[in-house]
Amino acid sequence: MTEPQAPCALGLDFGTASVRALVVETRTGRERGSAVADYRHGVIETALPGARERLPHDWALQHPGDWIEAIERAVPQAIAAAGVPREAIVGIGVDFTSCTVLPVDASGTPLCLDARWAKRPHAWVKLWKHHASQPQADRINAAAEARGEAFLADYGGRTSSEWLAAKALQVLEEDPEVYAAAASIVEGGDWVVGELTGARVRNACGAGYKGFWSRARGFPSREFFGALDPRFATLGEKLGGELVPPGRSVGGLTNAMAARLGLAPGTAVGAAIIDAHSAVPAATVVEAGRMVMVMGTSTCHMLLSERYAPVQGIGGVVADGIVEGFYGYEAGQPAVGDIFGWFAKIAGGGDFTALEREAAAAPPGARGLLALDWWNGNRSVLVDANLSGLLVGLTLATTAAEIYRALIEATAFSTRRILDAFEAERIPVTELIAVGGLAERSPLLLQIYADVTRRPIALAATANASALGAAMLGAVAAGPSRGGHASFVGAAGAMAHLKPQRVLPQKAAADAYDALYPDWLALHDHFGRGPGAAFMARLRRGRG
Repeated sequence: MTEPQAPCALGLDFGTASVRALVVETRTGRERGSAVADYRHGVIETALPGARERLPHDWALQHPGDWIEAIERAVPQAIAAAGVPREAIVGIGVDFTSCTVLPVDASGTPLCLDARWAKRPHAWVKLWKHHASQPQADRINAAAEARGEAFLADYGGRTSSEWLAAKALQVLEEDPEVYAAAASIVEGGDWVVGELTGARVRNACGAGYKGFWSRARGFPSREFFGALDPRFATLGEKLGGELVPPGRSVGGLTNAMAARLGLAPGTAVGAAIIDAHSAVPAATVVEAGRMVMVMGTSTCHMLLSERYAPVQGIGGVVADGIVEGFYGYEAGQPAVGDIFGWFAKIAGGGDFTALEREAAAAPPGARGLLALDWWNGNRSVLVDANLSGLLVGLTLATTAAEIYRALIEATAFSTRRILDAFEAERIPVTELIAVGGLAERSPLLLQIYADVTRRPIALAATANASALGAAMLGAVAAGPSRGGHASFVGAAGAMAHLKPQRVLPQKAAADAYDALYPDWLALHDHFGRGPGAAFMARLRRGRG
C-alpha cells in the first residue's frame, strides 16, 4: 500500500526583484522544492515602461502584473521540483516587501493597468525603497508631534518616507487626479492575496507597522490627515477593509487562479505578512529576547517582548504584530548588502571572494577607517532619508579590502546602535539570529557583527527564512484538520530549525571595537543630528 503524501504548504516570498515559491512539509519543515522567478520589469527607477521621460530622483516603482506573471512561472516549477501532487498543498502563505503600495479602483484593479492612468507615474506601485516622499514624511512627523498624536510613540517618535501615509500624501500633492481616482491604497501583499482569493482584506502586520494602525486606536483620525491637507482627510476612507492577523485564512484559491498556478481550487490562503516579519518564527523565535536580523540588500531587526516601550527610531511596535501574545518590534537599516555589492562592483568587478579574504586579514578598524552606512538614508535610529554615506580616514596606503571591511563594520556599528536603543528602554537582547542570503554567504560579516555587538549569533537552518515563514502562514491558514497548524507557535515547533553552530564574540576584537565605538557614535551624531545633518541634506539635494 502506498503511504499517503505528507501535507505541504506553499510559501510565496515576494522580494524586491523576484518571487520565490517554496514547498514545505507541514509536519517536519522539510523543504521539498523551490523556484525563483524574476519580475519582468524589475525595479522601475528611470522611466515608466514604454516611456522616455525620466522619473525624478529617489523614485522606485514596480509593475503589479509582474507579480502574478512571476508566480505563474515559479509555482509550477516549485511543485515539480518538490515531486508532490497539487492536492498535497493544503495552504498558501504570502510575504511581501513593505511598505510597497499601489492605488486601485473600486474593483481592485491597479490604476496603472488602466490606459487612462498608465502614463501617470503616481498611478504605479511605489516600492518600499521609494524615498521621494521624504518632504511629506517630514511634515507628517512635525504635525503629529505638534498635535500630540499617540501613534507617533509606536514608531520611536519619527515615521518614514517609506510608509503608506507619506507616499499617499505625495500622490495627492503631485497628482491629485490619481489620488481622487483611487478607491483604495493597498499593500502589495494584500493585493496579491485578493487576486488569489477574491477577498479584499488588509493584513494587520502591514497596517500596523507601515500604516499607523493599532488594534486599540485604529488608523489616525480624519482631523489629523486633514491637518496635513484638507483633501487628505479622505485617506481613512481609502484604508477601509477588514483587518486580518497574518496567517488567518481569508478564503480559498479561486478556480481561475488555481488553473493558472496548477493548484487545487479552494486551497486555503492566509492573510499576508511583511517579508522580514515572516522570517521571525521561521528562525524559531516565538519568545522574547532573541533578535532576528533579516540580512539581504537591507537588514530588518525583529524582536519580541512582553512589554511595550517607545524605543527610539524603531520602525514600529505592534501588539500581536508577529507572534500572538507579544509586542513585535521592528528596526532596520535600508542598505547593507546593497553597499557591499556597490563597492565590489566598482572596486573589483563584483569579485567578493578576494575582498572577503583580504578584508579578513585586516585588523578591527580597517587600519584607521570609519564609515557611516547611509548609502540609502538611515531608517533606525535617525529615520532620515536625506542622509548619505560617509567614509573617513583614507590615506594613500588605504586598500580596497580595508574599505570593504570598514563598510561591514559600519553596518555592524549601526546594529549595535539599534541594540542600545532597545536596552535604554529595558528591553534586553540576549542573542542574535541571522537569516538571509547575506548571512549565508559571509562568515566574515557574522564574526564582525558578533565582535561589535558582543553577542552570540545563531543561523537559521533554512536559507529561505521569509519563504519558510510564508509557508508556515499557509500551514496556519489550513489548520490542523487539513494537516496544518493551529498557530505560529505550533508551526514553528514543527517546521523551524537552527544550525547547530553559533558564531561567538572574540574578546580581542570585541575590545578593539569597544574602543572604536565612541568615535563612530561621534560621527553618527554629528552627521545625523548635529550641524553635519544639514550638510548631508544639501549634498543630497545637489544630486538633482
